[in-house]
Amino acid sequence: MAPTATFRNALPMQSMLLEYRIEQVLGAGGFGITYRARDTNLDKDVAIKEYLPGELAMRAPDGNVVAQATTHEEGYKWGLDRFLMEARTLGKFSHANIVRVLRYFEANATAYVVMDYEQGDPLKTVLQLDPQPPEAKLKAWLGPLLEGLAAVHATGFLHRDIKPDNIFIRADGRPVLIDFGAARQAMGGATKSLTSILTPGFAPLEQYSGEGKQGPWTDLYAMGGVLFRAVTDKNPPDAVSRIRGDSLGAGLAAARGKYSEPFLAAIEWALRLDEKQRPQSVAQWKEAVLAERRAATPAALPSAAERRVERTVRTERTIRIEPAASAEPPPRKRWPLYVAAALIALAGFGVWKKQHAARIEAERAAAEAETQHQAAEARRREARELRYANTPPVPAQVQAPARSAASASPPAAAAPAAAAASEAQDGEAEFRGADSNGDGFLTQSEARRFPALERNFQRVDRNGDGRISREEFLEARRQMLERRLNKQSR
Repeated sequence: MAPTATFRNALPMQSMLLEYRIEQVLGAGGFGITYRARDTNLDKDVAIKEYLPGELAMRAPDGNVVAQATTHEEGYKWGLDRFLMEARTLGKFSHANIVRVLRYFEANATAYVVMDYEQGDPLKTVLQLDPQPPEAKLKAWLGPLLEGLAAVHATGFLHRDIKPDNIFIRADGRPVLIDFGAARQAMGGATKSLTSILTPGFAPLEQYSGEGKQGPWTDLYAMGGVLFRAVTDKNPPDAVSRIRGDSLGAGLAAARGKYSEPFLAAIEWALRLDEKQRPQSVAQWKEAVLAERRAATPAALPSAAERRVERTVRTERTIRIEPAASAEPPPRKRWPLYVAAALIALAGFGVWKKQHAARIEAERAAAEAETQHQAAEARRREARELRYANTPPVPAQVQAPARSAASASPPAAAAPAAAAASEAQDGEAEFRGADSNGDGFLTQSEARRFPALERNFQRVDRNGDGRISREEFLEARRQMLERRLNKQSR
């Protein structure tokens, strides 16, 4: 968790909010900040979520939350109204696997939702400590979560931001679905889309457009993405990138053998790009994804005595159903029908075999392409490092004419320009490599792979939201490059 000091928009620690004493910042997202607080009346810990959309508002010196500009006031007010409406609706839920809302209130020109404080860890942390857990454990978590999600859908609401960060595993192992800040009422087609409410990899195509038809299948896509992350130890590919080249099958192929085929097939079903081809309800998908393996075990095999009794019963049944002698002519021979059926079955098997072989070949080609891409990236990094290490200084006799000719382009200037372009491309690749959850931001833990960036985290995080955006990362890289080039020129 990032230090509290990095959340410059947060309430001061130990400050009072009604009867609640603010003690710790648990996290910050696009729509607000979540605190751990102490209920001084009941003497227990609670979680409080404050509506503070970082793109629209900020905290004024008097503690109130205000829009950053007059043009943002309407959007801020609209979001505040929805925040309160959702708090009222979520307060009606009473389910063991949905975070319980205790109350909500308005203060500091914004609104707050008070919830139970759960002891445990986010599923994201659990999977980092125990990657690719057994199928039985995943199903033990998934069953209760689907029951809670079905209760949400029954009221006409969608979660719309299911991901490992928003699934909490309590200390006793029971799962709970949290952070309904992105929930929106979805009945009657009156959904208003907000583009910032999606997480690449876990959001289906219909969430990228205000015209997309969303429903229970939208949350099931995200839940399928959570299982993909669990069984492959990788985030699922972004839905938009899958349109051009879908690597989903290759990712799941690597999990074969460790997980059952029906389980992997159910994950792939939930992650289909076309929402009409996905399961349409929680109950429909639950039946497929939680199906037990049907395999005979030694304990289930009948004993010799039981087999003798079964043979006797079958014989008696055969005798009883044997038709009596009749003077009617025997029925016509049906062997031509049987032969035709066999030929059709063989033809169908041939088609299936070709399709299966084509799919295996496509998955193998995708895996090889990924391996070659990674190898090429490694070779480019090595070449770049050697180029910087072996670039000789420009001789004085070359520098002097370059300074005297105003129209000439100095060789020493071309090298920094090329280095800057290369650095920009490298910065994009390194940012994506460090962004382990694919949310488009770097937390302080993700920035540890860059020592200089970690030391200057608070300075690079210009908007104080506790995360470094892609633009902030590239700007920091650019400044470091300029300093390095200036030092070399001196």
